Amino acid sequence: MSKLKLADAFFLLNESRRTPMHVAGLSLFTYPDGVDESEYIQELKELLHYDTHIRPPYNQVLKMGPLGATGPVSLVKDKSFDIDYHISVSALPRPGRYRELFELVSRLHSTLLDRARPLWEFHIIEGLENRQFATYFKVHHCVVDGVAAIHFMNSMLSEDPRQRLKISPFSMETHNEYREKMRLSRIKPEKPNDADFMGMTERLKKQFANKSSLVKALGRHAMAFLAPTALSVPWAKIPETPANRTIEGARRFVAQSWSFKRIRAMSKAHGGTLNDGVLAMCGGATRRYLLERGILPKEPLKALVPVSVREEGDLDSSNAIAFIVSSLATDLADAGDRIQAIRESMTASKDNLSGMSKSEIDFYSTLTQAPVLAFNLLGLAGKFPMANTVISNVPGPREQMYWHGAKLDGIYPVSVPLDGVAVNFTLVSNYDSLDFGITACRRSAPQIQRLIDYMDDALIELEEAAGIESQPSKTKATPKKAKKIRKKVSKKVTVKKVAKKATVRKS
Repeated sequence: MSKLKLADAFFLLNESRRTPMHVAGLSLFTYPDGVDESEYIQELKELLHYDTHIRPPYNQVLKMGPLGATGPVSLVKDKSFDIDYHISVSALPRPGRYRELFELVSRLHSTLLDRARPLWEFHIIEGLENRQFATYFKVHHCVVDGVAAIHFMNSMLSEDPRQRLKISPFSMETHNEYREKMRLSRIKPEKPNDADFMGMTERLKKQFANKSSLVKALGRHAMAFLAPTALSVPWAKIPETPANRTIEGARRFVAQSWSFKRIRAMSKAHGGTLNDGVLAMCGGATRRYLLERGILPKEPLKALVPVSVREEGDLDSSNAIAFIVSSLATDLADAGDRIQAIRESMTASKDNLSGMSKSEIDFYSTLTQAPVLAFNLLGLAGKFPMANTVISNVPGPREQMYWHGAKLDGIYPVSVPLDGVAVNFTLVSNYDSLDFGITACRRSAPQIQRLIDYMDDALIELEEAAGIESQPSKTKATPKKAKKIRKKVSKKVTVKKVAKKATVRKS
């Protein structure tokens, strides 16, 4: 039995039919050469149906007291574990385009996980064009974060296309082999110290008495509400858009890949990090999306950016993340000016966390995000959004990987929209690609497939601003519908022309 930490229980407390709190990954594979596709899928199904010695948390169920999710919550072994409930095979209708795949994933992602069972599902999806198949793996955010999910993914992959699996990736055997591979088997668990047993009041007194980095960070956090500052924080000066209201349960998902080297080169040319470049792409796309509708706020949009605080070698923590906020500089028409403003905002946010220990960052995050729970319980989260969007970057495999001999073509995260934050951008680095998944409330953010096109336009603008020659984009997961839309949108359209067109529509 293991107790959920407060940060993990947060995802249970904030879950409703409108706001499912699970995360997922859509992975694309190419069948090994020469295999019979039906027989191969049957092999995978039999492999996954292994039900002996399943590793936690995939064999655990929630145990709650009389107070439900508001009281102590534990994970205990499911005595009635039924692997057949968690594994399924689906087939797309012919011809099996990405459009149909995304529609299926959108529907699968809209349904709640059953809390009476272990909180995960694994779907094998066949019937794709070009000898591809897909997997959709859905798991509750209270038991994994993005980095934990990537560790699980890595445990089932191999760099050797000839290697075939002998046992389920959900087994303890696979988990232990992965730990050994990562050279973690000799790492001793960290012993608890006195601070682990302190109450909140005691911890506050200790932190304030020591005039620690935490106190300074909280002071800068408070000042961000009171005066103009480079530091952006949740709830401070968040402009309103239609995507920052109460959402519904139906989801829409789209995905696309871009060259890792291309985005890194653009970011470096502007003097920024890869994350700065990603934020600038998402910010430029969101600006264009809102301009086309004549609803771009005058104030810059803000993005909630999860950052991993997971210690090296930690495979067992469910969630080890903190959150910072960055301006997306959507008030600036020039792409070069926009990425520089984003750099300054990100630097201020990272500086605010610098000097703090992991426990201090955990405490800071819990304290500064406490209003989320209150607003959700009072039904006010849609009226007081903590940010305009979420943009998350998760490191993935850096080599070409294979699963049971099938070439991994893409890993597309499917994430969590929230009340007040209807659009989520999450990406995974995968070999030579950055694989983006965009998940949104179907009603609050219509036609999000256009964001894929606008992200490509934003990347081209950023390259031109840096004096870099643009390269052809990867099109691993662009649905044909999105390609048709793209033909109607010229890459040469400037921001000024778009703004003028949006103004005409508004009037």
